[in-house]
Amino acid sequence: MNLKPHKAGYVSIVGKPNAGKSTLMNALVGERLSIITRKAQTTRHRIMGIISGADFQIIYSDTPGIIKPQYELQESMMRFVHSSLVDADVILWIVELGEKMDLELDLLQKITHAQTPVLLIVNKIDLAQGTQLHDKLIYWKEQTADTNIKEIIPVSALQVENIEGVMQGILNNLPEHPAYFPKDSLTDKPERFFAAEFIREKIFENYKKEVPYSCEVVITEFKEEETIIRIRAEIYVERKSQKGILIGKQGSALKKVGTEARRGMEQFFQKQVFLETFVKVEPDWRKKELKLKRFGY
Repeated sequence: MNLKPHKAGYVSIVGKPNAGKSTLMNALVGERLSIITRKAQTTRHRIMGIISGADFQIIYSDTPGIIKPQYELQESMMRFVHSSLVDADVILWIVELGEKMDLELDLLQKITHAQTPVLLIVNKIDLAQGTQLHDKLIYWKEQTADTNIKEIIPVSALQVENIEGVMQGILNNLPEHPAYFPKDSLTDKPERFFAAEFIREKIFENYKKEVPYSCEVVITEFKEEETIIRIRAEIYVERKSQKGILIGKQGSALKKVGTEARRGMEQFFQKQVFLETFVKVEPDWRKKELKLKRFGY
């Protein structure tokens, strides 16, 4: 009896902020692991999502959007991107329908001239009008003619369109290898991480301007009981004025964030959640290396 060889490997999803990296990974894994908001730069860490079959295991890495770093937090975010390229077996380079080839040069070289096979994913094709998609595919074929890009795949991550095309492209390029994780694994991140991400997502959705980017969430208590999970979270901001905005009049704004985050957690953990949130001021935490290390960057 001829058994198919087992394939396994790491697949890094890279691209600019808001290209749809998190939406694509969630669609590929079939679970909501990465936060998705309309604001750019919501992903700060490298988040792994694992999908396994009888003869394969794919470990996806959702990475922060590629930017020119302005301060220490962004430097740390870009280090996550670079490290994900180093150990990748396949790279998914995701671009928006209207995007042009203007990534930072050294990173572009790393992506397109690495030994690793690259699949160029043209996302948001559901927004295409007239011959736009056809024209874009020709444009990218011309731009990447002398690179190691194996395939250009048009998708709509939001509408889950042609996700099977991406899966097949990955499996075609994945090396033969035993599984890296138990077959029932979904992610490498602990439950505390996802609890913090649900709160951070709701902050991004409910506040404007600089406030969401100045926030960091730390889970100080995560107690799982038979019928309920008790979670205590501390939200750090950089200025006292931001603390006032975050809490809102008589605590109304923070209460809304807590309620929405709790609902998301209950759906994710499939258990009742009791959530307490506290806001603290940590001046300029995004620029302080020691503080960033404490926050896991």
